Amino acid sequence: MVAGTETTTTMIEWAMAEVLNNHNVMKKVQDELDDIVGVNNVVEESHLPKLKYLDATIKETSRLHPVAPFLVPRSPSKTCNIGGYTILKGCNVFVNVWSIQRDPRYWDDPLVFNPERFSTNHWDYSGNNLKFFPFGSGRRVCPGLPLGEKMLMYVLASLLHSFHWSLPVGEEHDLSEKFGITLKKRNPLIAIPSQRLADASLYM
Repeated sequence: MVAGTETTTTMIEWAMAEVLNNHNVMKKVQDELDDIVGVNNVVEESHLPKLKYLDATIKETSRLHPVAPFLVPRSPSKTCNIGGYTILKGCNVFVNVWSIQRDPRYWDDPLVFNPERFSTNHWDYSGNNLKFFPFGSGRRVCPGLPLGEKMLMYVLASLLHSFHWSLPVGEEHDLSEKFGITLKKRNPLIAIPSQRLADASLYM
């Protein structure tokens, strides 16, 4: 439960930081929310499957900032040979998904935040595409994936639909990372919300 809570809040912070750093992305997300949710309504669960651009934005955030950059360590049950390397039985294996998802052999302009690269439907979190597997792959894929995916969509949709967001005066965009078991921002995001919807009763 603790792992699921921390990773979800960390991903929300990264997504908000990237959206604040890319105003054209924020506009596209909010335009989509206005079309799907409406300007006189709040986000509901039924809206989430229709928010295609927001989904692409979250996937792009997961690509650039995978919350578990080395996933969960694996330990082979027997000695095997992979790609010309001998992997001994019982050793710890770390998969550097952070590096894979930024590899220019697989991604055009890999350091550029570009949700459009996930505009097609063949991208998902199942781990079947080994260019993009921020939640792991195979039998060891993150067990909280279905809940985490839905909560990310719901919280971010609600925050971006209900509020305008800005940085404090004089504050610069900071996307530097602090490596650990989870990939956090080096400096926590500070953002200022202001009312976006005309009907103040929607905030009650």
